[in-house]
Amino acid sequence: MTEPVEHRRLIIAGTGIAGLSAAIYAGRSNNDPLVLEGDEPGGQLTLTTDVANYPGFPDGIGGTELIQRMKDQATKFGTELDHGIVADVQRRDDGTIRVELSNGDVYTADAFLAASGASARLLDVPGEDELMGYGVSTCATCDGAFFRGEDMLVVGGGDAAMEEASFLTKFADTVYIAHRRENFRAEDYWVDRVQEHVDNGDIEIMRNTELLEVHGSEEEGVDHVTLARNDEGYPTEKLDDPETEQFDHDVGAVFVAIGHTPNTDYLQDTGVELDEAGYIDIQGGDGGGQTKTGVEGIFAAGDVVDHHYQQAITAGGMGTKAALDIDDYLEEGPEAEATAAGTQAAEGDD
Repeated sequence: MTEPVEHRRLIIAGTGIAGLSAAIYAGRSNNDPLVLEGDEPGGQLTLTTDVANYPGFPDGIGGTELIQRMKDQATKFGTELDHGIVADVQRRDDGTIRVELSNGDVYTADAFLAASGASARLLDVPGEDELMGYGVSTCATCDGAFFRGEDMLVVGGGDAAMEEASFLTKFADTVYIAHRRENFRAEDYWVDRVQEHVDNGDIEIMRNTELLEVHGSEEEGVDHVTLARNDEGYPTEKLDDPETEQFDHDVGAVFVAIGHTPNTDYLQDTGVELDEAGYIDIQGGDGGGQTKTGVEGIFAAGDVVDHHYQQAITAGGMGTKAALDIDDYLEEGPEAEATAAGTQAAEGDD
């Protein structure tokens, strides 16, 4: 087995808002955090060109700039940042946590915080990646207000898409929902909410319709999209079908709302409990220790836990909770726990 590179008091996976908020607090508590950036440094916030709803920045701030400021603040208080990607996490018999990176390096730590976030699922169509942050978004509450008065397109048919479309009616001239099937997967509550907006002329539904391409530029934003429609649904699977119609549609923004995937693959065999979608189950409740997982020494915070709010400010708050929980845990620590276990074993031999 690979020998550890070094032992740390605390290792944090993720440099999004949750991980960096935790690092700031942990650094100030002299817990010497090592923060591993993962394969999406800065998290989803770096996909947003202008963050206007984060407290303290009335004129807005770029997502990348906000993350960099938080990194600077964390390092000021003793945090070390590295580019490692966590591949495996295991709790050892001595109570410490073994953390293996994708490059084969191994660390051990007294505590580990999973703040690796969730990645928005994307469509992988031309223009989507190039215009992300320039009219293409995965977060209506983050970016909707920037496109006030524009026609907007929401892609998806689940609860997230219905909720995003309903929210965007505050700003849009008309919100169009493109769904690849006839029927929505969303709960009746959200379908009924959307239907009210349809009746009021705020939303138009484009059933059996899929997005093929987003057109525009970073300078001018989204200009229009190319869509495909087939009355039998799933038109991208039937592009050669003469019944499939391809057409351009003018919109000023595109919101992709087809769900998120929590970045928790590295926790599959740890004993940490995950729900059916892969989000981490934590203790919760009203008192301390809310961010504990079911494995001693492993904590979780941010979008890797939260599949509902998924806002920068809520992730930051949860990261702060985690740092405080971890500080309490480290006051006793795995060493004390291992000593107590050894004492009990010795007493059992008498």
